Amino acid sequence: MDLDGLIEEMRRASDYEGQIAHVHLTDARAPRFSGLSTDLHPSVRAILDQLGIEQFYSHQAQAIDAAFAGRNVCVVASTAGGKTLCYTIPIAQRIHERGTSRAFLVFPTKALAQDQLRKLGDFGAGTAFRAACYDGDTPPSRRRAIKREAQVVLTNPDMLHVAMLPYHAAWADFFRNLKFVVLDEVHTYRGVFGSHTANVIRRLRRVATHYGARPQFICCSATIGNPEELVRKLTGLDFDVITDDGAPQSRRVWLFWNPPLLERGEGRRSPIVESATVLCRLVRRGIRTIDFTLARKTAELIVRHAHRMLGEAKGKAKRSVMSYRGGYLPEERRKIEKRLFDGDLLGVVSTSALELGIDIGHLRAVIMTGFPGTIASTWQQAGRAGRGKEDALAILIAQNSGIDQYLMQHPEFLFRTESEKALIDPHNRFIVAAHLLCACYEDGLDDRELALFGPQAEAILGVLAEARYVTKRTRWYWIGQGYPAAEVSLRSASGKPYDIVLEESGEKIAEVDAASAFQMVHEGAVYMHLGETYLVRKLELPKGDEPGRATVAKEDVDYYTDALASSDVSVLQEAERAALGPGTTKHFGEVEVTQQVTGYVKRRSPQDRPRDSYPLDLPEDTYETVGLWISLGAEHTNELALAGRQVDGSLHALEHALVALLPTVAPCDVRDVGGQSSAEHPDVGEPVILLYDGHPGGVGIAEAAYERLEELIAAARERIAACPCEDGCPACVQSPFCGSMNRPMDKRGAVMLADRLADPPRPG
Repeated sequence: MDLDGLIEEMRRASDYEGQIAHVHLTDARAPRFSGLSTDLHPSVRAILDQLGIEQFYSHQAQAIDAAFAGRNVCVVASTAGGKTLCYTIPIAQRIHERGTSRAFLVFPTKALAQDQLRKLGDFGAGTAFRAACYDGDTPPSRRRAIKREAQVVLTNPDMLHVAMLPYHAAWADFFRNLKFVVLDEVHTYRGVFGSHTANVIRRLRRVATHYGARPQFICCSATIGNPEELVRKLTGLDFDVITDDGAPQSRRVWLFWNPPLLERGEGRRSPIVESATVLCRLVRRGIRTIDFTLARKTAELIVRHAHRMLGEAKGKAKRSVMSYRGGYLPEERRKIEKRLFDGDLLGVVSTSALELGIDIGHLRAVIMTGFPGTIASTWQQAGRAGRGKEDALAILIAQNSGIDQYLMQHPEFLFRTESEKALIDPHNRFIVAAHLLCACYEDGLDDRELALFGPQAEAILGVLAEARYVTKRTRWYWIGQGYPAAEVSLRSASGKPYDIVLEESGEKIAEVDAASAFQMVHEGAVYMHLGETYLVRKLELPKGDEPGRATVAKEDVDYYTDALASSDVSVLQEAERAALGPGTTKHFGEVEVTQQVTGYVKRRSPQDRPRDSYPLDLPEDTYETVGLWISLGAEHTNELALAGRQVDGSLHALEHALVALLPTVAPCDVRDVGGQSSAEHPDVGEPVILLYDGHPGGVGIAEAAYERLEELIAAARERIAACPCEDGCPACVQSPFCGSMNRPMDKRGAVMLADRLADPPRPG
């Protein structure tokens, strides 16, 4: 692929209006090799010879030697850096030495586990030893044989949590001989998912100890800012952390692509249409491309646009672009994965489900429709292409949002800023409470084991005992109904997923997690699936053990829907405070959030400003979390009033800008946080702007923002002031998630307020 020629072709295209805001070149890097200090088993050596592997990258050699020495290992290396060998070789060596040895390989997604099972076949899986995937897609008819026969089981944290640890007696022989636990892609274990997984791993260690095993842990990660801290929090164990990445890298060209401004100050052209246009241009040239999106809806919209654009091309071209995302049924995912692995698909539009280390063939280009949320994820997604020696192309297409437009102005942020720290809180009291119930169910919990679950474990058990979930005899025992793991979702703070079924036949076509159900499948919503549109006719809430249910009918509509949500935040307890400037303080503490989806709007494009909203009557959701709040003195609001600015609108606009720019100071998606502003908050008695973690108990986002609040305010001030719009737009102060439809909003007042907070006047 002639990248220079391709870029020049893009610049000469009739629809080019200066979209390329910046070009960055990442040079190729030569490999560095190192030898092993330990002799390999002849069978393992023969496999490597057959695969043509004659030497190891420096990080591979260090990791394999440390694993052979019996130490817990975490290896950090770039995408396509050969991290798989770091655990495959020690496991194969141990099995060839002692056939009774067992290993768990834990991956964050099913697709990644399926891919790694194929790679294990190169090392003798299926002939020299027995390996199998055990996840929610595994047929019941296969499960008993896997428990009895498999030496290596590939699974995910969810399956460990809900199906294996609660029924560990059925896995007794496996646990008794468990030698290795592999945690791959550990950089993905952040936020709520990471905090839950940390407690699942503690339960796994406890069950293994019950059977007399103390497995060795091998962790693999993309580049992050705190690998040692993360793996210690995930497992509670010490590690040798290896960061000497010796893998080669291909030359990579980055394009920062900003959709052009529309006339009359109506924002920018749709990033969805821009993304589909770029994808089709690459597909027509036969360039295998993956297009990553932030949301399922966006993925489906891009595919719909791409199919229309390719309609005049050959039929095969149209069939060569598909979407891939969570919510699809297992058989659909397997078909798409096979076409992708076989090279039959030229273009795939995916959520982060395909971000991880899946070998999806010789991709040459990656499109990212919207900043992925963290620097680590950006590099991980870009690394899906160029896994060989050929040049690769990475295109970041900006959304009309604060963080994306900030990156268009400051592309150096991606290349000069160190990777963020992955934030998890394994001692989040709500998460710990759920896993203490699970642990008590799995085996009576001894007081000496409480340290596994943190300093609050005993107090939490006392509360659970009062609620009649557990009781204390010689140990703590579960006395509730059913089994607790079935009620705990690792991926969100909510319960069981909702089924999506067809109105005519009752056939289930997909599912959606409970946390997203009210926003995605409320009555009147447009639900998109495999490029087709469906209207939600009815939404039924869960009843007893029955899951929630959304009934849909296939309809070809030319619009999509966005849910509107409102929130109310109460301050419960202040933990910290500090001066932020004259008459202004910042605070951190516990808050209570009450949220409700109140209605929805219809849009034909992201730039379409709907005039009407449609009301919904859905239940409220209340939870305790942590947050920060800025308490403003009267002098600031008086200045705004004297200048003719709206106080409510100025606070509201700055709140939106701070939420949008939060990923510059904390690794998060803007959907993981919330905000509220008030000209006189009842719990504070002054004007406030509040930012909070969008999950019960919090996972460290608000705390990180509190520590770097001055930087966040400065970034928000710059973004608002630099935006060319007159009265505020999604690129600076508007939010697509705002329940009041971005009213009131005073951009100029927000600039005044941000100026004062970011650079307060100094005495003298």
